[in-house]
Amino acid sequence: MSDPDPQIVAATELRVRIDTTKPHSARFWNYFIGGKDNYEVDREIGDQIKEIAPGLVDVARTSRHFLGRVVRYLAVDEGIRQFLDIGTGLPTADNTHQVAQRFAPDARIVYVDNDPLVLTHARALLTSTPEGQTSYLDAGLYDPDAILKAAADTLDLSQPVALMILNTLGHVADNHQARGLVSRILGALPPGSYLVISDGTATSENMIAASDSYNSSGAVPYYVRSVEEIGGFFDGLDVVEPGIVPVTKWRPDSGGSAGTDIAVDAYGGVGRKLS
Repeated sequence: MSDPDPQIVAATELRVRIDTTKPHSARFWNYFIGGKDNYEVDREIGDQIKEIAPGLVDVARTSRHFLGRVVRYLAVDEGIRQFLDIGTGLPTADNTHQVAQRFAPDARIVYVDNDPLVLTHARALLTSTPEGQTSYLDAGLYDPDAILKAAADTLDLSQPVALMILNTLGHVADNHQARGLVSRILGALPPGSYLVISDGTATSENMIAASDSYNSSGAVPYYVRSVEEIGGFFDGLDVVEPGIVPVTKWRPDSGGSAGTDIAVDAYGGVGRKLS
């Protein structure tokens, strides 16, 4: 009797890890941006939250546009050729590698996520231009050493890297701990590297209520921070203009993305590591 196919075994193990009885942030977000990789439980809490904070749909969609503008800026204007994208989420249009390699075919991208449904879609993320490289790590933000060790198989960590953590840090409740995790990863990257962060913010009562509703659903909690707390992640960095701003206001003319006139409860920024 032949040994079982390792790919089939791995796929079975991943399916066992997927919990369809509780909402999940990656699937919930996928529903908000019009994707199909979600379950009824995700759509139910999504519809409830739309009633509380209909603007959260705009946060999801404009955050995706923010990603596109930032990656284009880094690849075209700053010559960045390496991207470490932590908290990948489910693939949709214009993922980091697609934007980067559109302008820099030799770009190398490492995606990091520990959600089993995201991992089952990794094959879609692993496509790359012949000149570049794209890989996926099954890892979490809480283990920066494992991320750095595995990322070094694809990225040259002696050369500048864009560390991207979008709509992910809210899973770390303690702000001090969150800053420590970001600092640990960024500290291992050389001068000339960039930090990119965006996240939902506690800038309206509706957004705070939406966060509370989501956290009471049984899902892994997600906490919204103040704008000042988001800005704190960039301490010691050279923050790129226009600073820490609503995601719709970050270089809105770069890339021609729609929705830049919408007010959203989500802030982001880009900072360069000087030393």
